[in-house]
Amino acid sequence: MTLTQLGAFVLIARLGSVKEAARALNVSEPAVSQALTALRRHLGDPLLVRGPDGMTLTEGGARLLPIASQMVVLGAEAESAVRAARGAPEALRVVAVPAIAEFVATPLLDAFAARSARKVDGSAGVVSGREMPVLLHNRLADVALGPRISGDQGLVSEPVFRAGLVAVGTAPAPHPLWLVDPSGTDPSSETAALLRRLKVPEDRIRVYPNQTAAWAAAADGDGLAIALAHLVAPRVQRGELRVISTPVTPVEIGWHATTLAPDRRPPLAGAFRRFLATAEALHIMRSPGSGVPPSRFRPPVYVTIWS
Repeated sequence: MTLTQLGAFVLIARLGSVKEAARALNVSEPAVSQALTALRRHLGDPLLVRGPDGMTLTEGGARLLPIASQMVVLGAEAESAVRAARGAPEALRVVAVPAIAEFVATPLLDAFAARSARKVDGSAGVVSGREMPVLLHNRLADVALGPRISGDQGLVSEPVFRAGLVAVGTAPAPHPLWLVDPSGTDPSSETAALLRRLKVPEDRIRVYPNQTAAWAAAADGDGLAIALAHLVAPRVQRGELRVISTPVTPVEIGWHATTLAPDRRPPLAGAFRRFLATAEALHIMRSPGSGVPPSRFRPPVYVTIWS
């Protein structure tokens, strides 16, 4: 039995599918399936069975899950302790919804590391809103940036920035294509909520790798893109795009920083949360520059249980 196997099992159980677990871990689905198969063979129990609503725990799986979760957390803490003992930089793993990860997360990490008295090895990864609590609870991420996470007593979700969503394009259209980043496929996202309010059918939505690509397509006249107003403002000012009025935009949204409760929160995560309230961090969130190419993102889960 290994941490790799237990980590795969925990994520499949919490997220409901091998596909979602693989996406969260940024590894292939066969790698996750192989880890689960090995654990099943070792324990002599299916642990998870496929049902109409996804994977369901067996009795043995239900008893294993809290123990496996504790073991994965202890594994992360063990790695952190050894890193500290040999003087290695402290790991700070930030996960964020697509737009924050694209434009803001890495500049924030760079600025925090530059002013920190400690050596910091920061990484940023893209996740959906529903993945955030799972990664935080299992110590596979330290801080999540995105929507407020409510109803979870083990997490603290605090507002850090107010933003607005707008529609941008070259001209109004009666039945436009809607151009979105991957958050458009996340039912819990503000983008998906806005599309539902507009009653946009699925065949009128086009998903792009990031907001920059969606804006470029909108500037080419391919449709309307949903954008964060302060991030797209430079393109509007240059005349590349126009803000297009719709019945539901602009709409105000909030960015929140979510961490474990203070008694379980890693000290570096608490320091980063305090940094987010500084003038320097607020300036970065308002004007982060041109963003960070997705190829620079390092998945936040990776090292703990897959290296």
